[in-house]
Amino acid sequence: MLGEQIGEETGKVMARRVLSVDEGTKVEVSLQSTGKFLGVEIRNTVTYWATIRPDGSLYGEAQGLVVGQGGERATFKAQGVGKLLDGGAVSYRGAQYFYSDTPKLSHLNAIAAVFEYEADAEGNTKSKLWVWK
Repeated sequence: MLGEQIGEETGKVMARRVLSVDEGTKVEVSLQSTGKFLGVEIRNTVTYWATIRPDGSLYGEAQGLVVGQGGERATFKAQGVGKLLDGGAVSYRGAQYFYSDTPKLSHLNAIAAVFEYEADAEGNTKSKLWVWK
């Protein structure tokens, strides 16, 4: 069950790189975003890779660094599934797991979060994050 929403961000894809076209296409994407995370203004740096599976669906894994205006920080890993949309846009849903040694964010170490992530054909991104109860 979804719990409280803990984050919302908008950003921009900074780079895309084709990692492989052998046995399916695998692409790496790097992005930066800004927003609010647990009420704190943050900047998020993320790199993920995604594969196009035989049925056309997407599977991806990400890692990232969240840095707050007050020096708060957390790292995360995530996994998700999604689909390609018109013009190269993508839509993902998945789960995210954090680690933080910053007191304000350390309670994240014991939760799972779920996310929605969208990137349009121009590389503009938006995402939302909820606690998974």
